[in-house]
Amino acid sequence: QVQLVESGGGLVQAGGSLRLSCAASGRTFSTTCMGWFRQAPGKERESVATSRWSGDSPYYADSVKGRFTISRDNAKNTVYLQMNSLKPEDTAVYYCAAKANWICGGIYDYWGQGTQVTVSS
Repeated sequence: QVQLVESGGGLVQAGGSLRLSCAASGRTFSTTCMGWFRQAPGKERESVATSRWSGDSPYYADSVKGRFTISRDNAKNTVYLQMNSLKPEDTAVYYCAAKANWICGGIYDYWGQGTQVTVSS
């Protein structure tokens, strides 16, 4: 099993920045792919950004390209999401997820409890 614990959410004004962190513990060799997902009220959960263990070819949703950056510190088993130029439409619960497969799309095996990000206009 892998345990994922997110932190760093909060309330920020539009145009501001937040940095989310997700620390993995347990069977961390099963975290080849790690990613951030979000779910806004009344909407389906969507993929925001994903990254392989190597850090190459990260994926970003079109809505966050150029504003969000995913990074990993494998020594700390931690993945980060730096969010800049935040918009009210970024308001959602953000979840960290992990999977052992090298293909970072598709279904993820492990999920964190989520952290709320609220962007005020």
